[in-house]
Amino acid sequence: MTEIQPFRIDIPQAELDDLRDRLARTRWPRAVDGTGWERGVPVDYLRELATYWAEEFDWREQEARLNEIPQFTTEIDGQRIHFLHVRSPEPGARPLLMIHGWPSSPIEFLRVIGPLTDPRAHGGDPAQAFDLVIPTLPGYGFSTPMAGAGWGNLFRVAQAWAEVMRRLDYSEYVVQGTDAGAGVAQVLAMIDAEHVRGVHVTGTAAAMPFGPPISTDGLAPADRTRAERFNQSQLDGLGYLHIQATRPQTVGYGLHDSPVAQLAWIAEKFREWTDPAHDLPEQAVDRDQLLTAISVFWFTGAGLSSAHAVYEGMQVYRQMAAHEPPADLPPGPPVGYAVFAGDHTIRALTDPAGRVSHWSEFDRGGHFPAMEVPGLLVDDLRKFCTDLA
Repeated sequence: MTEIQPFRIDIPQAELDDLRDRLARTRWPRAVDGTGWERGVPVDYLRELATYWAEEFDWREQEARLNEIPQFTTEIDGQRIHFLHVRSPEPGARPLLMIHGWPSSPIEFLRVIGPLTDPRAHGGDPAQAFDLVIPTLPGYGFSTPMAGAGWGNLFRVAQAWAEVMRRLDYSEYVVQGTDAGAGVAQVLAMIDAEHVRGVHVTGTAAAMPFGPPISTDGLAPADRTRAERFNQSQLDGLGYLHIQATRPQTVGYGLHDSPVAQLAWIAEKFREWTDPAHDLPEQAVDRDQLLTAISVFWFTGAGLSSAHAVYEGMQVYRQMAAHEPPADLPPGPPVGYAVFAGDHTIRALTDPAGRVSHWSEFDRGGHFPAMEVPGLLVDDLRKFCTDLA
């Protein structure tokens, strides 16, 4: 079954009513005096955010906006795949595959769709227009339910994305990936090198999260700061990853049954991973866009299934970390990195041989640049693609 079907989001009213009812009946814990974000999301903050979600956030308005974007589904190896496909009005636009990570969905890229597909309407050069394909990772959003184990494997996902591009008749394309999507993007460069013309990544880490801390000896000041933040995150910022990478089913019960648990699970990451100049998630990203993304997790039950995808993805990472990469890998397509203020990526560690063709560093933004600083991401993508053959 290779057909591509149009898709529209239509959450039943009963599910909206159930969400509001569950939020209203939340059994709130007592706050521990004198504590703050160092122990997790504070009760007062989360209670206010949950109240806004229940009483002021307008899902139907967001749903209507999402349905203005062309959406489709197709089935690959038994798995339903949901994706956005936005064609540029400019002839000859370059195909660009954009891949999100955890805890995210194509909603992460909403603010860059217009500037990338229609630069003429956004003060840009029409020669730098893109056709966008933005798939939802298996087990996330509307690419649910998961069709069995194995769909968190980055190589399997990369093969599926190559098949999506083939079904859309794109003979060559550029890939942009962030977080786990960056891993998928880099795998695509290996398995579909005949068609991938370039890979641009963001939201990458300085080293394996479960590996040894990074030595700061000899690092430049900016890289030393990134290394120190990475090392600190290994000490107190990986609780979410440890449990999803080892016991996804256990944490999944809470994420599947309690909207407040799902809200806290994601809001905490937006507070920790966005631009460090900001104290609260909504200072870095639009609150309604964040709640739209969290709502999709809730309505689709993706909290549990995406935790299983993280579990499977981490098994692959561990296997890769246990083996040295082959020394005779053929050169792949050009690779570009964009490193934002909240990132930990360090060039001396990521690119010791100096093979990366494009490297940009910014003093703003964080792990979700398409939401935080969309203009910087768009400009960097244009610059990277201008240099491609």
